Amino acid sequence: MPSPPPCCSSMRFRCHVRHGWIAALALVVACTGSNTRTARVMIPTGSSFGTAVDSLSRAGVVRWPWGFKLYASARGRDRALRAGTYAFEPGASWNGVLDALTRGKGLVHTVTIPEGFALSSIAPALARALSVPPESVLVAATDSALRNTLDIPTPTLEGYLFPDTYTFADGTPPNEAMQMMVARFQQVWKPEWDARLQELAMSRHDIITLASIIEKEARLAEERPVISAVYHNRLKIRMPLQADPTVQYALGRHVDRVLFKDLETDSRYNTYKYPGLPPGPIASPGAPSIEAALYPASVPFLYFVAHPDGHHEFRQTFAQHTQARAQIRKDNPPSRQPSR
Repeated sequence: MPSPPPCCSSMRFRCHVRHGWIAALALVVACTGSNTRTARVMIPTGSSFGTAVDSLSRAGVVRWPWGFKLYASARGRDRALRAGTYAFEPGASWNGVLDALTRGKGLVHTVTIPEGFALSSIAPALARALSVPPESVLVAATDSALRNTLDIPTPTLEGYLFPDTYTFADGTPPNEAMQMMVARFQQVWKPEWDARLQELAMSRHDIITLASIIEKEARLAEERPVISAVYHNRLKIRMPLQADPTVQYALGRHVDRVLFKDLETDSRYNTYKYPGLPPGPIASPGAPSIEAALYPASVPFLYFVAHPDGHHEFRQTFAQHTQARAQIRKDNPPSRQPSR
């Protein structure tokens, strides 16, 4: 049989070399990244493959960036990146990382819910993260199964969507997001707090409702237990709470200053008009506010008024409270502080 032409030998040599590279890189594929926990990597829109690999390397997902680039190039998969935030588990293979980058697998969406956010603010933030209409989030917040689990007498999960930073996989539906947030609330709730409820003769719903008001009122962490004490003291003598944040909740909108006409709003959430706690939470309280609601300071105060910088003056009698308000107005003429 005649020998193959020289050109065919050259082509065969190049073919062997190319497959040799892939085989060598295949051995490297078995060596995963150096991260020991889930790594989060953001690939901005318009990023080059090299830029993406640099980010993967810094996050510990890819230990040898030069080898990963050669591996991706040899497989013809160093194009068509999908921008977004990815979560990579420890030990992710190069093939798995490539699949994620080119097919969008592992895409995640992160959203932070701050303490004191009401459902009206949580819904649009969560909707943006999940790429769904805000209305679908509001509907999911009425989940009867979750409400029954928590023994919530109000029509929504207001107050029980725990404030935290959440990471949702791409395509997570609103009801699953709600389950995660409620699960976080249940995780934060300490078993010893149940015993404290019995001591206070209050339900968990009562405490979360009170904690939500404390969350909206307090600007300084050290004042939370004192603000809590004011409300506990008022509840004991059936004195109206007169909490401005509950009036704002009743109005359904934020106002910089609660006016006298607002105090006439006919709603059970208007704690100027109706004594006792409102029907339910007005926002999602954080753990410190929940703890403050459970363990109020041992003080006799019934009134407090805020300074312009947010800290409060606490007083026992209305006469003392009136004097404190007058002094604050004298010291800060432009400031107008509503009474409590």
